[in-house]
Amino acid sequence: MTTELPLKKPQHIVSLASASVLVTVDMSIWAATKLDKGISNEVTTAKKASRKAGRFVKHLLADNPTHRAIVNYRQNIYNWLKYETYEWAGSQRCLPHVRLPRFMEEYQQHEVQFYGRVEAFCAEYPTIISDMAFAQGDMFDRKEYPDTSIVRDKFRMNLITSEVPLGDFRCQIAQDLADDLFKHYSSQTDRIVKEILSRQATQLIEVMESLSHCCTTDESTDKDGELKIRRRKIYTTTFQRAIDLCDTFRDFNLTQDAELEQARSALSGILSNVKVEALQESDALRAEVKGGLDDILNKFRPAVK
Repeated sequence: MTTELPLKKPQHIVSLASASVLVTVDMSIWAATKLDKGISNEVTTAKKASRKAGRFVKHLLADNPTHRAIVNYRQNIYNWLKYETYEWAGSQRCLPHVRLPRFMEEYQQHEVQFYGRVEAFCAEYPTIISDMAFAQGDMFDRKEYPDTSIVRDKFRMNLITSEVPLGDFRCQIAQDLADDLFKHYSSQTDRIVKEILSRQATQLIEVMESLSHCCTTDESTDKDGELKIRRRKIYTTTFQRAIDLCDTFRDFNLTQDAELEQARSALSGILSNVKVEALQESDALRAEVKGGLDDILNKFRPAVK
């Protein structure tokens, strides 16, 4: 005989579902490499080694700069995605709803940039093949180079979005199985929330430390022995990053963490009436802002350890 038990959803997952969405940027790039078994066998035979001891991989484009620009831009997109989102599971990332409009706008810009690089490469592709005939010598094999239309299709960039899965715990199932599922689901959700909260704290500390550092000066001695004092550069991007974090964490505080909210509120209070241009020019304002930032850091750092 089994006793059936309705499960309740962990509260944190409900908070995540109402405050965020899951996103994945699926990208595919033609690597332009080819295993050459003939050369691999020649090398291993010449070295009296097993054929399994080594393989020779041909780089069909010989590190062509136009192709390399696409590969490098893919890494830029992944870095941007990691910067704007939080870990969820594998390639899926958790994006706060409050960031969604800006995220979609920036994604579209990245998409234009990515496919623009692809088109530039495809336009150059026939010339690249001709160049490779000289660069690769006897290793060149025209059959290893697909037609331009096929190559173009090998480059892909897609944004995939989905809701945070709540799971249907309304189903009546055996109590022992229900207990196991509930423990696993609760543990998984708690871990994700803790990791997001930890990263939020790290992000806030890092941006405050960066601003505090930039509000000071550098001292150096010139060739005549005279002391030179120079203001450190305050970057508009760092200043704006601090404001963006304040705006995001105001609405995206999954556990209503008091320390995070206190630090966010205090930072917002410092920056709300400050213009970055004035901060860049005024020594008095720099000292005032640095004092406020250091005060928040002295209180917030111990609270998150």
